[in-house]
Amino acid sequence: MKSPAPQAQLDEIQRPHGPAQTAAKPMGRPQRHDTQVARFLAKWLDDFLRIPGTDFKIGLDPLLAIFPGIGSALSSAGGVVILIEAIRSHVSPSVLARMGGNMLLNSLLDSLPAIGPIASAFFKSNLRNLTLLQTWQSGRQEEVRRSTLRLWLALSLLLFLFGFMILGLLAANLYLLKILVFSAT
Repeated sequence: MKSPAPQAQLDEIQRPHGPAQTAAKPMGRPQRHDTQVARFLAKWLDDFLRIPGTDFKIGLDPLLAIFPGIGSALSSAGGVVILIEAIRSHVSPSVLARMGGNMLLNSLLDSLPAIGPIASAFFKSNLRNLTLLQTWQSGRQEEVRRSTLRLWLALSLLLFLFGFMILGLLAANLYLLKILVFSAT
């Protein structure tokens, strides 16, 4: 009876070191160290301290947000590293825009007095970006693109509805102004 061939595990395979291997990385497959750096930063920024008595975790990002300016700059610097890893993984521009939007929204939340750090603790932009990056790196690029497209469509619809609401309010105000001005004469 023939015994089955041993299965090689992905972690057991090592890339040979040499001048031919340093030229270019395969698309969408970064080195393991790159993902570990992004994972490390996302954990420390969004998810390293468990609040006693709960399963909720916070990181340095909401704690740094207590210090206006410098705190947000430090936490954003960590988020930029995750974006750089996404660029190295050849993430599509629309997904990069989504990741940048997550960082921008987190920075806007951080700037709100008192409630900003609390909102930032719940939003966890770095973990969101890490999830997008890891999903992309695992070969599920179409899944990430579809979810990003759905997000952009939903945001566009909300923006359209908001604009329609503003125009409606403007029309109502002009109508009331017309009634008040012409009824007084």
